[in-house]
Amino acid sequence: MSHKFFQEGRWQEAIEQYQRILTSQTGTPEIFWRLSQCYRHLKLLEQVFSTLQEGIRVCPTDGRLHFTLIIELQRNGRTQEAIACANQASQILPNDYTFKILKHLIVPTIYDSPEDISVYRQRYKIGLQRLIHETSLESEAEKKDALAGIGRLTNFYLSYQAENDVDLQRQYGNLVHQIMAANYPGWVEPRVMPPLQQNNKIRIGYVSAYLHCYSGTLWLTGWLRHHDKQNFEIYCYYTGNTPDLITRQFQDYSDVLHHIPHNLEATCKQIIADQLHILVFPEIGMDALTLQIAALRLAPVQCTAWGHPVTSGLPTVDYFLSSELMEPENAQNHYSETLIRLPNIGVSYPKPYIPPRTKTRADYQLPEDAVLYLCCQAPFKYLPQYDYIFPEIARRVPQARFLFLRGELLQPRLERAFSAVGLKHKDYCLFLTIPERLDYLMINLLSDVYLDTLDWSGGNTSLEAVACHLPIVTCPGEFMRGRHSDSFLKMIGVTDTIVEDEADYIEIAVKLGLDLAWRREIEEQMKARHDNLFEDKACVAGLEAFYQQVVQERLTLQREMAH
Repeated sequence: MSHKFFQEGRWQEAIEQYQRILTSQTGTPEIFWRLSQCYRHLKLLEQVFSTLQEGIRVCPTDGRLHFTLIIELQRNGRTQEAIACANQASQILPNDYTFKILKHLIVPTIYDSPEDISVYRQRYKIGLQRLIHETSLESEAEKKDALAGIGRLTNFYLSYQAENDVDLQRQYGNLVHQIMAANYPGWVEPRVMPPLQQNNKIRIGYVSAYLHCYSGTLWLTGWLRHHDKQNFEIYCYYTGNTPDLITRQFQDYSDVLHHIPHNLEATCKQIIADQLHILVFPEIGMDALTLQIAALRLAPVQCTAWGHPVTSGLPTVDYFLSSELMEPENAQNHYSETLIRLPNIGVSYPKPYIPPRTKTRADYQLPEDAVLYLCCQAPFKYLPQYDYIFPEIARRVPQARFLFLRGELLQPRLERAFSAVGLKHKDYCLFLTIPERLDYLMINLLSDVYLDTLDWSGGNTSLEAVACHLPIVTCPGEFMRGRHSDSFLKMIGVTDTIVEDEADYIEIAVKLGLDLAWRREIEEQMKARHDNLFEDKACVAGLEAFYQQVVQERLTLQREMAH
């Protein structure tokens, strides 16, 4: 009955059943783990931690309990506790490579101060050297254990430090590649470019765990929808397992879609069997299985794109497919891959459906008379050195309210920043959880100004804000990941809210808050021009010209070498 409640998402009833079991018998790892997940769904964090800790006390060698505890602590901003638990797990399970990785490479999801960023970056650098030094791939057991370890996590949070990660990514990418090569030596050799068949079509493969409604791959539907069917054959490999209506689109826009959930070897065999000319990873760095596959050589040419806008560091990925408008002049220095600057924003983003405004602020307990600044990014995009911007705006716009949609973890920092200028953050900062997409878009329509994050800009969120004609304050950063909104506003020619520095950011945010006529003018410009941003076919033409060029170059080179 307890497992039935769990599977049906009846969390409170499942908790009662599991607790009854635990009072009458010794708990199993499965019961402790499921009970912790019930508490997680109910957002009862302390119970999550205490349940996992009790499970580890009873079942000290269960790797899943240790792993879940470490990840939950890290995710919830308790970094030092996560590191301590990783050290403990590594001592109890010394042969489990997962805990070697975690022990050395944990970084915070959210930083308490700018100094913390430097401290943890240095810790990561030293830890990575130690991990590389400690990695042995001599025995079959060591090979398999390292393979399992890199298959459980990625180093996703490293790139949220606003630094050039290319050297660290190269080191980690080489380590992952060595582990994959040790386990699959036949799948790392260079591949010959297959000749074009009678239909003369170039075969392009796209592999991702996210070929469903997900921000990191939604843009990919445009590349496929507008592709040249005369000259290209599209193969998709969906390695996740939450198919939905967007998965159906991927299927409709492809010649073949293989759904092979969570199976490394079966996916690789299928990719090799399809004899692709080019294999593309829409993102590398968010999904562990994708990282493993990308560290192999399954097609003669392999590319990644900006679903996760950071270099992969992998020696097996040849090109990074980016955007002409997003990349600064020196951008090649940020990538281990050869950088390809596709026209405009580089993707053909489907125009979002924006519903009519059917709700009011009162429906979300939002003040009607406030100047509502939407702050909708994930908490790890907000760096502590910019916290002061919010109270500076509030000092000059008394009606300002900053609406954070995922920002509870930021509250201690915001409290400090507002206190520093004699204000209370609770008078200005609102925190909402928006479960439904319709409500999320409604919040965009009810807001006055969108405050973009500095150093890591909004992607999908900014595109949807443009579609809602919501003025965006953005400051382009050093790296492409901090220049998304900048490129979107340039595409539609509404550039008055693009700023040069933090002082200018505050000025423009204040002006938008106080000058209603100017704000309306910006909204009208966005409304008139926003269609320029969506369904762009120029970037698809640029992408396919690149595909054709690289295949022809390889085929010509092979012919010359054969003679």
